[in-house]
Amino acid sequence: MSAVVFRARRWTLPLALGLSDGILNALILASAALLHDGPGITLIFAMKVGCVAFVTAMFTVFVAEYADERAHLSRATQQLNLSASGHLATTGLRRRVMRNAAGGAVIASCSSFVGATVPLTIGSLIHGAPWVGLVVAIVLLGVLGAALAASFDARWLPWAVCLVVAGVAVAAIGSGLNITG
Repeated sequence: MSAVVFRARRWTLPLALGLSDGILNALILASAALLHDGPGITLIFAMKVGCVAFVTAMFTVFVAEYADERAHLSRATQQLNLSASGHLATTGLRRRVMRNAAGGAVIASCSSFVGATVPLTIGSLIHGAPWVGLVVAIVLLGVLGAALAASFDARWLPWAVCLVVAGVAVAAIGSGLNITG
């Protein structure tokens, strides 16, 4: 397997996690404003939701990636019977773990911001039909499902349908919670 393909697959998790997280943040936080009568949403609101998605993805993905890679180093140390616990973590591998975790966090947070702001921005720009932002978010989940399936040679339709159904469910929950109202 080429190094380019390996690196591309390495970033599939933070990219998919970020996009889906951003879209789900948009659905849970804004679906009530997009569906119920009222002022709808503004571009400022879309940016605020995007910032929330960015910050939460940055933190959660960095912590998860760092913990996962450090756990791999710990297991490798034990398997190699190195005498000092954490010996591999004090080598150049520690810096690589930090870079990988930071890289994954940046990809996830940027894609989460995009996933949250794109549908909400579209919804805020279409006056009289803010629900279009909701439709865009759900369609984007379907596209994400199809793209993920294609990336690992699975059938795209079940993946797309599952993510669309999940999006509709999250929108219903968001509408019921009515966080903005």
